[in-house]
Amino acid sequence: MTTQTARNRYPKGEARREAILAVALRCFADLGYHGTSMREIARRAELSQAGLLHYFASKEELFLAVLRERQMIDSRDYHADTDAVGSLINAVRRNASIPGLVRLYMHLLDVAADSDIAFEYFDKRYDFARDLIADAIRDAQRAGTVRADLDPAVAAQTLIAVADGMQVQWLLDDRQAMHQPIEMVWRLMQNPGS
Repeated sequence: MTTQTARNRYPKGEARREAILAVALRCFADLGYHGTSMREIARRAELSQAGLLHYFASKEELFLAVLRERQMIDSRDYHADTDAVGSLINAVRRNASIPGLVRLYMHLLDVAADSDIAFEYFDKRYDFARDLIADAIRDAQRAGTVRADLDPAVAAQTLIAVADGMQVQWLLDDRQAMHQPIEMVWRLMQNPGS
């Protein structure tokens, strides 16, 4: 463990690091990845640029930490809710309250093919979500609430595709409720009377 890493493990350092991540997320969401500078993050976090570099050596390192933090939050939300599909719907609802986050997410999807950092993040994120939702669909099939003729993996992909597609549409017209089409597709997958 380096001296810098060890220092960041102290409660005050951890609290500062978490505050920087929150500021950085907002900055990336507001300005996009390319429009965000370490100088701007430091300014918004009320730090000197050297102070910011004490915690994160580069914009790429900070960006990866933001992505990991988002993944941790999403994972915690999925595990806190026994209904993975409900968690997906709630995540989409929550995203609508942070428009810049939806823009950032869609922008990152666009650049993921050219960015090892973004590609790895989304690859793991989609694997995690597909597996979790497919498992929930299998459980619901065993309980008799979801149609037995559905392939759980394909059904999970479909729900995620509808969620992502609605985010694109919502960026063009934010009067739409992103969660409603996902809820409708989920209802279509259920057995009548469930």
